Amino acid sequence: MKKTKILTLAMMLFSIMLGTASCSEEDDTVEEFPDWQAKNNTFFNHLSDSVSSLLAADPARTDWKRIKSWSKPSDVAGVNADYIIVHVEEAAAPEVTGSPIYTDTVTVSYMGRLLPSVSYPSGFVFDRTFEGEYDKELSASVKFAIGDQNGTGLVDGFATALQNMRRGDRWTVYIPYQLGYKSTASGGIPAFSTLIFEIVLQDYWGAKEVS
Repeated sequence: MKKTKILTLAMMLFSIMLGTASCSEEDDTVEEFPDWQAKNNTFFNHLSDSVSSLLAADPARTDWKRIKSWSKPSDVAGVNADYIIVHVEEAAAPEVTGSPIYTDTVTVSYMGRLLPSVSYPSGFVFDRTFEGEYDKELSASVKFAIGDQNGTGLVDGFATALQNMRRGDRWTVYIPYQLGYKSTASGGIPAFSTLIFEIVLQDYWGAKEVS
């Protein structure tokens, strides 16, 4: 099953639910993110279950991944919300090995957006280093640490993705809100939001190598 078929099914389900957008009884204002927690839960569980079935049927596939959070116990299966879902848009060259660890610094290009909402049918873009389609020659990049010894840094889902990427990988990463900002709003991101990132890992360094 190709990427488009899996996501089309998930998005169709989400769109049906989104169509029930509610209005304020006081002024008829349409809510931008109605029933957001339930809709994000439904979307992510459907996507995760679909990818789980796909990989169970063909474990050799490399275009889809279901990766457990680095912060969760590795000796139990856990639940959907313990995992990120990855679609590999472009894989690193076969000879490229190694991935960053939690204390490393990375250089990445990325775009982050939400699931579709009332005013944003393609999902609200809340942060980005490039416009439109990723272009290696035109896209800006940023450098930051994944985390530190105090346990602070990126949200768990983003940190998990980076620690499984190789230089040159370009992934679309679906992060459940439990591995994102959880039940807390952050800037323009409402609480209970699935985070969808396109991430390109360009380079990384160990802590002692960063000037």
